[in-house]
Amino acid sequence: MGFIELSMSQISGLFLLPVFLVLALIFAYALFELGRFLFEIIQRQLSADHHKPLTWYYQKHPEADLEHLELQVLKHLEPLRVVSRISPMLGLIATMIPMGPALMGVASGDFMSVAENLSAAFSAVIIALLSASMVFWVLSVRRRWLLEELKQLAVMIDHEA
Repeated sequence: MGFIELSMSQISGLFLLPVFLVLALIFAYALFELGRFLFEIIQRQLSADHHKPLTWYYQKHPEADLEHLELQVLKHLEPLRVVSRISPMLGLIATMIPMGPALMGVASGDFMSVAENLSAAFSAVIIALLSASMVFWVLSVRRRWLLEELKQLAVMIDHEA
């Protein structure tokens, strides 16, 4: 292996632990958001007067127009959107980094190293995809709920004008 290839391999290896840590945090966030989402579903089933973030914002800021409310929708959904997009990317990174040492293990006949590296790689991608799936589901339904609420507020704002 040449100097450049060896350097790139060592540099990419430095990112494995940080990527695993970020994936663990993302997985915890996904579980938290899924729990919040399920709680919100229960609230919606039990009460017609459930928490409506845009309505609450409009009550606090009656001067807000539709553009401000649309911005609030984006702000509300942004963390979910970011996590749903970067989780698979980080999963791919966490899969590819151990593949180099695994392939080196195959070449040298060290199959225990191959098994350890492949186990870490596939575990990371599974966690990443589970996280992205949970967050994407929450994002999709929340987006619909917020757009429905925005539509109701738009009608109310039009009637006030």
